[in-house]
Amino acid sequence: MRRETTLAAGAAGVALLAVVAAVLVPGALADPSEERPVRPGPVDIADMEISAGDVTGDTVTLNVVTRLSHRGPPARNVTVRIQAVDAESGLVETTRTTTAGDLTGEREVAVPTNLTVEREGGYRIRAVVYRDDQRVDSGTRELRGLEALQPPYARSAVGFAEADALPPVAFSVAGTEGNRTTLALQMALTNAGDDRPGDLRVTVTLRQADSNIVANRTSVPVGSIRPGRTETVETRLTVPTGYNYYIDAVLWKDGVVIDSARGAANLDPTETISVNETRRDVELRVSDFTRGDGDDERPRPEATGMPTSGGGPGFGAAVAVVALLAAALLARRTSQ
Repeated sequence: MRRETTLAAGAAGVALLAVVAAVLVPGALADPSEERPVRPGPVDIADMEISAGDVTGDTVTLNVVTRLSHRGPPARNVTVRIQAVDAESGLVETTRTTTAGDLTGEREVAVPTNLTVEREGGYRIRAVVYRDDQRVDSGTRELRGLEALQPPYARSAVGFAEADALPPVAFSVAGTEGNRTTLALQMALTNAGDDRPGDLRVTVTLRQADSNIVANRTSVPVGSIRPGRTETVETRLTVPTGYNYYIDAVLWKDGVVIDSARGAANLDPTETISVNETRRDVELRVSDFTRGDGDDERPRPEATGMPTSGGGPGFGAAVAVVALLAAALLARRTSQ
């Protein structure tokens, strides 16, 4: 009887321990064959590619392709947020979020996003990657000189010549009659492209230098200019004698200004003018891809006036040695 009671008590104790273990340690009695949760694989930004899409008079569409690198177990619900931040003000111009979905396998995935921004100045293009709404990586690139991108209607390979020996605007005196002078004007145009564009014309305006009053103007059609060739467009204008004039030449294509040039005509013998012209090349520049947000938020040590290990004001090692020797001598004299 005692044996049966002992066995029953032992069985009850084992059952009680199993229940306690099941309550205190969840999964202790679970089937080892069941699938356990797997940590998602890392997702990093491998590179960011930016190209120009549609260009208008005011805006440009940027085609941003973010390349994501995935390794290890699947990563669920991956999204990419792209922001265009004004390089000068730091204000966010526009934001777009693109869903990349679930990433599996060890591979790179291209995530395209389009951003429309103003066609001027520069921007920092910032990419932030999220996995299940948790931020996992970020990076930036910078754009400069967006104004160099021209809309299709303003593109032309024909422009005023830019050679030291061949000024874009030149003139000669064709004749005088009374207080009127006739100027023969020549405008040099170069076709730097491969086509022969049509519907081109040049408007020439003569402005009195002191008052900026328009003395005369005309419009001259431009003939066909072969690729790689330079042609001269000529016209004549009559203006009052004894004044200095600015010669403003503007090249038009289908009602759009393509190029412009300025010259000077000095008809006043007592005073001359010159054309102060400053040329600045504007080009589109894209920086290298930078990991992180580009802001160094690490704390920096402040100047406290205390000595540092690198030297500077304060007690150095030599002073400390002298102090120790002085203390030893004082102790020895006191003991004596």
